[in-house]
Amino acid sequence: MTQPLRVIVMGVAGCGKSSVGEGLSAQLHIPYHDGDDLHPTANVEKMRAGIPLTDDDRWPWLDRVAQALLEGAPLIIGCSALKRSYRDRIRAGAGGPVTFAHLTGSRDLIAARMAQRSGHYMPLSLLDSQFAALEPPGPDEALAVPIDQPLPAIVAAIAAHLQRNAP
Repeated sequence: MTQPLRVIVMGVAGCGKSSVGEGLSAQLHIPYHDGDDLHPTANVEKMRAGIPLTDDDRWPWLDRVAQALLEGAPLIIGCSALKRSYRDRIRAGAGGPVTFAHLTGSRDLIAARMAQRSGHYMPLSLLDSQFAALEPPGPDEALAVPIDQPLPAIVAAIAAHLQRNAP
């Protein structure tokens, strides 16, 4: 018996989690949820004020992400999942295997993308704190997908990986 699909599209702010998650959702016909919508209000206000989140700020959010995977699988969620301990927390609460797709790119590329987007509470000033906190997952933990390629190619790479490695 196969497990329902649980996917986290991860990476620093501005790497394209929402765009990739929505594209993957359309291709796989699986719901996508933006993990930003699961943040407690206090977290959003801190980020909006340009204050980086601490681990203590993130634990309740990560528990909400895991709970959404537990209750809603099959499901794709965009979530930064910057540290291994965060990914472990999500895996522990998700109720089954979780596939992580890590969107990778240079700071300059991501900063340029962040500068062009509007209406998001995460300011460009927090990008360095995201990179500082990032513990890039190894190949045993996540699929690394470079973002310096067209969106359809990124989505196709993740979809192919999911098909080859279905839980």
